[in-house]
Parts: sequence; C-alpha cells; structure tokens
Amino acid sequence: MMSPADEQLSLNLCTDVSSPRPPSSRRKHLTTQQRWASKKRGDKKSFTSSEDQTRFSFKQRKQKLPSTEEGAAAPSADFQKKPKAEKKRKFSSVEHKSQDFAPAEEEKEGAVSSEDLQAPPRKVREKSPQKKERKIEGKKKEKDGGKEAGHGSFKTSSLFKHNPDIPDIHRAAVCQLKEKIFTSDSFSELDLHPHLVATLNKVLNVSTLTSVQKQTIPVLQSGRDALVRSQTGSGKTLSYAVPLVQSLQSIQPKVSRSDGPLALVIVPTRELAVQTFQIFQKLLKPFTWIVPGVLMGGEKRKAEKARIRKGINILVSTPGRLVDHIKHTLSIAFSAVRWLVLDEADRTLDLGFDKDLTVILNSLNSTGPARQNVLLSATLTLGVSRLADVCLKDPVSIQVSGPSSSSDHTGSSHVTSDTEAANTSESFAVPEALRQFAVVVPSKIRLVCLAAFVLDKCKDNKVIVFVSSCEAVEFLHSLFTSVLTRPAAYPRLSFQRLHGNMKQEERSEVFQLFSASQSGVLLCTDVAARGLDLPLVTWIVQYTPPSSAAEYVHRVGRTARIGGRGSSLLFLTPAETAFISELANHNISLSEMKLQEILSCLMLDDTYRGRGKYYSKTSSKALEQEVRERATVLQTEFENFVHSDAQSLQAAKKALQSYLRAYTTYPAHLKHIFHIRFLHLGHAAKSFGLRDAPGGLSSALGSKGPGTKGKNKNVARKQGKSPVPNRVQKQITGKKRFFSGQREAGMLRSEFSNGLEGGDSSKKRKKKRKKEELSGSQEEE
Repeated sequence: MMSPADEQLSLNLCTDVSSPRPPSSRRKHLTTQQRWASKKRGDKKSFTSSEDQTRFSFKQRKQKLPSTEEGAAAPSADFQKKPKAEKKRKFSSVEHKSQDFAPAEEEKEGAVSSEDLQAPPRKVREKSPQKKERKIEGKKKEKDGGKEAGHGSFKTSSLFKHNPDIPDIHRAAVCQLKEKIFTSDSFSELDLHPHLVATLNKVLNVSTLTSVQKQTIPVLQSGRDALVRSQTGSGKTLSYAVPLVQSLQSIQPKVSRSDGPLALVIVPTRELAVQTFQIFQKLLKPFTWIVPGVLMGGEKRKAEKARIRKGINILVSTPGRLVDHIKHTLSIAFSAVRWLVLDEADRTLDLGFDKDLTVILNSLNSTGPARQNVLLSATLTLGVSRLADVCLKDPVSIQVSGPSSSSDHTGSSHVTSDTEAANTSESFAVPEALRQFAVVVPSKIRLVCLAAFVLDKCKDNKVIVFVSSCEAVEFLHSLFTSVLTRPAAYPRLSFQRLHGNMKQEERSEVFQLFSASQSGVLLCTDVAARGLDLPLVTWIVQYTPPSSAAEYVHRVGRTARIGGRGSSLLFLTPAETAFISELANHNISLSEMKLQEILSCLMLDDTYRGRGKYYSKTSSKALEQEVRERATVLQTEFENFVHSDAQSLQAAKKALQSYLRAYTTYPAHLKHIFHIRFLHLGHAAKSFGLRDAPGGLSSALGSKGPGTKGKNKNVARKQGKSPVPNRVQKQITGKKRFFSGQREAGMLRSEFSNGLEGGDSSKKRKKKRKKEELSGSQEEE
C-alpha cells in the first residue's frame, strides 16, 4: 500500500504530462520530461521532497488537467509496449530517490536543453476527450435514473426523482348513506294502462319498481308537484316519464299533433336530451297518437321549426335552444302545457341557465292552464331550493336515502339555506355496489399512470375518463390513439372522445358507438357526468378532481347503475390529498390504490421493456426498478409523439394552458386544496408530454422572448461550443435543434423550479428596458 504522500506524488506525475511551463525566475518543480532527460544523460539530479510536491491544492491540479489533455505529446511505440511491472518499478525508484534530493539542486533543472525536453515522455494512459465525454454522459444517465429509450432519440428526465413525498391515506370511518335500489313491487300493481306495463316489461326490460319510482309515481298520479332527490342511476327518468305518459294517453278526446306541446321536459345537456327522447319513444309505442320531439343546440333550426309547426306533444329540450325558439319561432305556443319537468336541475343551474329558465317560466306562466311541476336532482343545493320555491306549488319532497327515507316531507323548508353549510353538512348517497378508490400520483407521473391503468383495465371493460377541459380531451385522445394502439399487444384498444366543442353529429355518433360497444375508453368532460345511462361501464376514472362533492357523486354515478357493480378511481397529487377529508365530510369514503400497483401493469408484457435486466431478478427492488424503467420508456414515447411535429406540440401546450385555467376555477371553500400556487408547473408540463419547463413553452414554438437569444449564446459558450444561429440550424436539419447544455438546463428548470418565476422576471426586464429608454430620451432632449 502507498502512503498518502506517495499517492499524491503519483497523481502529480500523471497530471503534469507534457504541460508546457512558462519561463519563470521562481524555483520550478521537475516535470516528467526533465526527469527522463536527466536520467538518460546520467546527471545527478535532485528532486523536491514529497511534502513539497503535495503543496499544490486540488483546485490548481484540476485547472491543469485541460492543458494536459490538449498538449500531451504522443508517446512512442517503445513506451506503449512496456509492461506494467516495469512501470511500477520505475515509480518506486523515483519514490526512493525523492528522500535524498536537495532543494538547492532544483535550480539546475532549469538548464536542461530544449533537445532533451523534446525527448519522448514516460507513458501515461489517458483517454481521448471524446471517450471522457461519453463516460461522463453515461454516468449522468445512471445518476439521474433516466434512460435513453430504444424507441426515441431524446433523453427523458427522471420521473421518479425530485417528487414530493406521497402521504399515507387513512380511510375515514364514515356512516355512508345507503339507499335501497329495488323493491319487491312491480309495475303491474300500479294503476297503469296494460299496454304501458307490457311495454315496460318487453321493450325496456323493466318489471320491478325502484325505491324512488315506488314513492314518486303515486304522488305524480295524484296530481301533486314533487321535488325528487335520489342517487344517480336509481331510475328517476321513468319515475316521471311513466305517470306523464299515463296521464296524456288517458285524455279524452285523444291528443293530436295539432294540440301542440302538452308536456315540457328541460334537461341540461344534448346527450341527456337524446337519451330522454329515446325513452319516450319506446314508452309511446302503443300510443302512436302522442308525438315526442327533441330540440337541442347543434341541430338545424329550420328542421326544428318544421317539426314544431307539424306539432309536438312531449317536447324535450335544452334551455338555450328552447329560449332561441321562444324568441324567433312564431309557431311555438305553450297555451296547452300541462306538465313541466326540470331534470338534473342542479346541473342546469351550474351551467348558467338560470336566466334561460326565467324566460321559459315567464312564457309558461303568461298563458295556459294549471300545470303539474316536477323537479329532479341527485343533489340538493341552494340554487335548487330557490328554483323549487319559484316553480313548485306545495310540493311533496321525496328523498329516498338517509333518515327521511321512510316518510315524505311536505315542502322544501328542510333544505339548508347557507351555501357553506350546505357544502359541509349535506350527505350524498352513492350506489352500494360501487367500489371507490383514490391514488396519490406526483404530477410528473400522472400521464404514465393513466396510460398504465387504461392498458390494464380496458381490454374487456368500458372505462370513462373525466378530464377538466375540451383541449385536454382532444390531446389525450390523439396521444393515446397514436401511441397506445400501435403495439401489437394492444390491437383492440378503442378510444372515443366527447366534449362540448364537438359538432352535434359527432357527439351523437360517439354516444351511440360507446353505448353499443362491449369495451373501450371514453375521454370526456363533465358534459357526460349527468344523467347519461351508458350500459356496462365498469370503471370511472377522474383524471382531474371534481369541483365539489356533488360533482364527484354525479361522475361516479355513470357506473353501478340500477343495482349493478362498478368501480371508480380518483387521481390526486400529494398536495391535494385533503380532498379525501372533504369527501368524508359528505359521508363518502375512499380506499387507497397504490401507485406501484398501477404501474406494475406494465410488467404484463414486454411492449415497454427497458434495457436493464431487472426482469430476470426476483427481488422487490429489482421489480421496482424494472417498473420505473418501463414507465420511463412509455413516457419517452409520449414525449417523442408530442415533439414530432408542431401541431402535436401546440395541442399539448393548449391542453396544459386549459388545465391551468380550469385549476383556477375551484370554489373558494376548496382553495386551500386546489390552488394554482401549489402546482409545480414544470411537473405539470411533464404530465402533458412536454420536455420543457413552462418558462420555455413560448420559445419552443419559435416565438422568442426577451433575452433568449443572448442566453442561448452564453449557455453555448459555457459548454465550449460556438453558438450557431437559428436560421443555420433550420437550413441544416429543417427543425429546431438543442445543444446538450441547453437540454440539461431545461431539465433542471423543469425539475426544480415551479415555473412561476419566468413570467415575473421577463416583466421586470421589460420594465427595466422601458426605464432605460425613457432616461436615454430625456438625456438626448
């Protein structure tokens, strides 16, 4: 073993190879070349002691290394062939001599001739700069935990580092409201027309009454107004449709088309309007003289006006289109309306249709006989109670779940009048057969986690994924369709999309396709959260959290309908876990699903296998590392698609912007959970397949922000490269290229910065420039 001083001497011998030293009057340390020349001539030389050799600091030796790499002379062939044993002997002889060398003889070393200095130096193995760079890059890859995937050419920053800690979720012990769905009674026991009962049994395949139908149908047959509150998927549509058809078919003389609208049904969304219209069509098969019709946005007004002129007895409509016809269609008249039904009333108010409802109610109240009013909702809010006070007369309040399930209460005085009190105290009933889960996912891993879950669950199931915005739906649809359906392992995957910006023909087609399919994924906004009866849906995924507990109930209500089974999964970031307590305040309890459990679905096949060989090992650590590698491969494929062309990149940025805008719209009582300041914008960008931090989003599209040009040049100079103009790069490749230094700097920004500083600093720079320009103009004057 070598002593520390001896090791230091050996280090100096290696690092000082062929480094030219400027002439100086100060005493100089002997170089390897000088020692080689003096030994050849047989001159007696003296060397400095090992203590003097070690007086250089580590920093000074580090500064000498670049010159050693550049100016090292090529060693001769003789020295390349010397065995290691001989080298060791020479180093040891130098170490023994160093004890006898006198400092006084050091000055003689400066007199060595230039011919001697040019003699071949001692062989020292050194790597070329290219090899060193490769080795450094390889070490960085291992250190970062990222990998350059075989499917792409860009390095993906680590998905599993610099993430916030995932807190443990404890399931709250709540007394969940239970609502009995079915009863032992049948429709034949009610006072209904035999043809209507036969249609229910044969066409709709319904024979027994649900709890809400058992309580509502007799009340409505008696002619009373009703305020009905029941969980989603409990059969509320038939609870008013059956007594309405029974009432109209019993009118004598028989109803004709020329009588105009006798019943008006208002629903919030187009899809729910189509679904309700189809139910009336089936119920009216034995009663052909009663004509149903539907009015909704997206359809041609001219065709709707023609149908109104011919006559519609049961009119199903969305509020906006009905108001449009009230104002512009002369043939529409409400003088004979006997029924008014407001279905999903809370959603109608949430969408801002309160003014439209006022116009509709005023036109109904101006003319016409006394009518029967029905208001239905899965949740009871302050707005719904106000609407009930306006349009209902001495109503019967029917609430199936909770302590009031056994008896009916007259009036709506039990509804809480204070908004916050209603938000915190109101309890919701969810289907008893519904399994509810939540998964805590750091922002960077959200996209990969969703993809892994979809790949695992949708092979033989129907999955609905709720997203916050139309742009996000479009982005996820194009991304998953292009990336997840390519591998041979997933040929049967089908993705559909549904949102408010689609044309009505597309929306109707998607609704019908998904309803008829046996498996697939529907990516949608909250436009599909209310009232839609999509059969055989087994999973509801809330990729972005809902804005309230009531919205949560409506979303999960798309599964486990009419006594069926279903499951739901809520995505939350570590900063949003307090939302679980918020749901517990409304008697909604969630179980935790582990992130590792979802990502492990990528191990079912080798479609996204990484380069490592962890899969051959059985330890839990090896499995975890293999799962992380596969997740990184999948993330790299997403990023490669997003950055493959300008259109995909623009779609990802629009989706990110719309996601951030939607994040600012959470109500005030949830701002302590969902606040834009709690978001790490760099990590959020990663969940949309973007490689750059939000500060660099505009520059990636080609729009240059203030000072970006100079910054790029400075980064290039620091990396030892000459800055290349953008136009030259475009001529060479046709696309924007990134230097390695810029690439790593961007990754660091996305890893450690929250993305909020960039905008402020650019504004400050702009203000500073304006001040300088103003001061300059004043000086000239």
